[in-house]
Amino acid sequence: MPSITIERIETYPIALPFKSGFTTSFGLQTHKVCVLIELVTTDGISGWGESSVELYPGYGSETVETALHILRNFVIPRLLGETFDSPAAVTRAMAHVRGHHHTKFGIEAATWDALAKTQGIPLVKYFESFLPEGHTSRGHAVVGVSIGIQPSYEATVDVIKSRLEQGYGRIKLKIKPDWDVDFIRAVRKALPDTTIMVDANSAYTLDDASLLAQLDEFDLLMIEQPLAHDDIYQHSKLQPQIKTPVCLDESVKTVGDLQVAIALGGIGILNLKPARVGGYAQAIDCYTVCVDNNVPLWIGGMLETGIGRAMNVAFASLPGVTLPCDISATERYFAEDISEPAFTLKPDSTIDVREGIGIGVEVQRDRIEKGMRAWDVLADGRE
Repeated sequence: MPSITIERIETYPIALPFKSGFTTSFGLQTHKVCVLIELVTTDGISGWGESSVELYPGYGSETVETALHILRNFVIPRLLGETFDSPAAVTRAMAHVRGHHHTKFGIEAATWDALAKTQGIPLVKYFESFLPEGHTSRGHAVVGVSIGIQPSYEATVDVIKSRLEQGYGRIKLKIKPDWDVDFIRAVRKALPDTTIMVDANSAYTLDDASLLAQLDEFDLLMIEQPLAHDDIYQHSKLQPQIKTPVCLDESVKTVGDLQVAIALGGIGILNLKPARVGGYAQAIDCYTVCVDNNVPLWIGGMLETGIGRAMNVAFASLPGVTLPCDISATERYFAEDISEPAFTLKPDSTIDVREGIGIGVEVQRDRIEKGMRAWDVLADGRE
């Protein structure tokens, strides 16, 4: 196997404004924030990754500031000058830092890109080399779109219709207490044949089982993470009480969590976010467990820039990914992304995998500098 020796690792905290705000049960997001990682080898190859952290500890506990602290003081010093022949080897080298999956993910992802570029192959081909025979990329990812909480039911229906016209074949709607059963009833009445799933972002408890069961009448694809973000057991108690498949997101942070969820019957579908499980090597392990246990699988998103989007599209093109993924076209979120070319949606609700070596996109350094300036302003303006 080819190897790389790490000469330096650069960290770039950035903020990119969304074209329009994105509201969930956590609140309103106006910018995509993250830490971009550039891993430079002694051969002069730059591998790019994206630590998918946030401004506030909402979806997860990690923020831009915690990521920079962990990366600069504990992770990067251990990696400089070291030689690695696989992304899994880099993961092992970061094991002295517990947790911080989203932070370490950026380093691991950059390693995948660097190693693929060293071999002169597209990232998706490198993914395939770690999978059983027959798991060959389809060349595209089947995708859907996530719609944040709107001012009214009617406004939501209007947004859905516009996304359907753009070509998205699956719609994800955010729900929360008092914005759930009546809301979905109104949407389903207006759009009886649309493929819809809902995402609760841990807004409910097991005491709400009877309320959640009312969603069964609306023929939903799934309900994502209805209960606590760190729970598996109570989800296993909820699933027998409702017909709609329970999809786990935040609860599955390791392949062990996934195996427990399957054993307890607490999962019908997995939203696999490679950042959440700490990297693509771990994501491949989760992918394999899902395939072996006939658990439907899709790739979730963290509203990534083009760097993270390129990697997720490649992974989502693998045949074990059986449901539409949360990977929208670039124009859905950004007027100007961090890389080129932009990702575009095809009429059949798919996005093509990049064909170039590595992640297959060109990072625009002037836009990184602009994003870093925007991060400074955004960080200084917080209360």
